[in-house]
Amino acid sequence: MILEITTFDHPALRARGARISEITDRIRSIAADMIETMRDADGLGLAAQQIGLPLQMFALDVSQMKNRPSAMWIDGRPTDFESLMPLVLMNSEVETFGDLLVEGEGCLSFPELSADIPRPFSVRVKALTLEGVILEFEADGLLARAIQHELDHTRGILFIDRAVEDDRNAFPPDIRRLMRSIS
Repeated sequence: MILEITTFDHPALRARGARISEITDRIRSIAADMIETMRDADGLGLAAQQIGLPLQMFALDVSQMKNRPSAMWIDGRPTDFESLMPLVLMNSEVETFGDLLVEGEGCLSFPELSADIPRPFSVRVKALTLEGVILEFEADGLLARAIQHELDHTRGILFIDRAVEDDRNAFPPDIRRLMRSIS
C-alpha cells in the first residue's frame, strides 16, 4: 500500500526511532509498504519516520542510479548489491570512513528542495534484515550516502541540518526555522 510521506514540519521526522526487537508480520507489512511508497515517489530511500513511525528502520534501492556508482563488500569480497535491492535495514550501527565528499542530496520529505551535504564516502554497517539475520557489510558511493541519509532519519536528524552553510542560508525561512545545529 502506498502511504503518505510526512513533510518537513511533521514531528515524526525529529523522533528517534525505537529498536525493533522482533520481525513480526506487522514489521514485514510496514517494510513492504515503505518499499512501495519509496518506489512510487521515485526515491532512493525511505525511513520509517517518513511515514510517521518512529522506528529504527529504513528501505533503500539505489540500483537504478547507474550514473552514481556504488559498491558493497561482504566479508571483504565484492558483492552484487543490486541483487539485494530493495534492502530493508533495522537497528543499524554505522561507522563512517574515507574522504569527506560534498554532493547534492534531496529528500522525499522536502519536495523540491536540495542541498550540498558533506558525508564520508564509505560506511561499515551492521544491521538486522527482514529475514531476522544480522548483515554486516561495507559500502561506498551512493549506497553509502543513502545509508547515512536514512540512518540520520532514524535518529531525528534531517539533511537540512547537515547542509553546507551557503545552502543553509538560502533555505526559505520556514525550513531554516526547523534546522538544528549538529556535531
